[in-house]
Amino acid sequence: METERQLETERRPVDETGSVTVPSIYIGGGTPSLLGAGGISRLLEGLLDLLKRSSALSSPGEITVEANPETADDTFLRSCADHGVTRLSLGVQSFDPGFREFLGRRTGRHVRSGWVNSPGKGVALLRNRIAAAAEIFGSGLCLDLISGGIYPENGSFEQKRDMLLRDIGAALSYRPGHVSLYTLTVGEGTPLAARLGKRETPPGDQADRLWLAGREALTNAGFEQYEVSNFALQDSAHGNRCIHNIRYWRMNNWIGVGPGASGTIIAKDGTGLRRWYAPDTEGFLSGKPVLLTEELDRPTVIKETLLMGYRYREGPDPELFARRFGKTIEETIPRTLKKWQNGMDDAAFREKCMLFLNSFLLDAFMELDT
Repeated sequence: METERQLETERRPVDETGSVTVPSIYIGGGTPSLLGAGGISRLLEGLLDLLKRSSALSSPGEITVEANPETADDTFLRSCADHGVTRLSLGVQSFDPGFREFLGRRTGRHVRSGWVNSPGKGVALLRNRIAAAAEIFGSGLCLDLISGGIYPENGSFEQKRDMLLRDIGAALSYRPGHVSLYTLTVGEGTPLAARLGKRETPPGDQADRLWLAGREALTNAGFEQYEVSNFALQDSAHGNRCIHNIRYWRMNNWIGVGPGASGTIIAKDGTGLRRWYAPDTEGFLSGKPVLLTEELDRPTVIKETLLMGYRYREGPDPELFARRFGKTIEETIPRTLKKWQNGMDDAAFREKCMLFLNSFLLDAFMELDT
């Protein structure tokens, strides 16, 4: 299997001793549910077999698979569970038929000629798939929602507060352990941008107020905002947080395998190496993937560590930071920390950084560059 061969190649630079810890596996983005039950079974069997056969690789405690409800049927969900998947992340986006249609989500049943556009049936299918996933994965279910969206109703293209709160209420009715609440961004040249045309999304402050209303609804329901856009149900100590994503946010080493996948390895001297595969599926499957690399100098790695770390409620890992860069975070950006902390306790300061991350990072990077 080409994925297995490339995984063997990728793991070599992680640790020269050959000892590699694999605390998590994350299958996605893209849409892994398009593989179907047979495809996801073969992929997971190959990955787990590689771990069993290699004394240098440990078994992961967390395996996440991303899926779209439209393609995650019961056999796919069961195949995931049967092969050790502990978290399923479903891209719900919204339960509103009009909003889903505008976002380009399939809203009907599949027939030979394609998907029939039937918004009512589409939402019924969505709810059935979520219910099936909730039954199988329990608190390991993660639902993704979009805030600040565009909605083509009566000429208005603004998602209303009550609509977002209905979406959140519907999501919580399935008792997920994790909810992601993202603010919609419209990338230039995307199909969504083409559908939007010259119409504009809601102003930034208006979108922010809407997102904050969603944040309040989630925290009132017992969810902890542990990252800018991610919320975990507080039914155990950090039990529903995504271990894999925390590794990104704290700039631990990770490896990526597959078309478009990237990995980053940070050396003991604070420099780094980023490797990623070109998004060429045919080349990858033929055994001739295009692998690109980028060397990261210490100043770049420091900035990335701060950028990613302060997204996370606990902030960057202070011990790892000091070990890599030979100085503490306090010694690295003292003026920024003094300005932003301003007598606050650590918890309040970290929450402030999450809510005003761009402004905090602007100050930090300006201090680093002076």
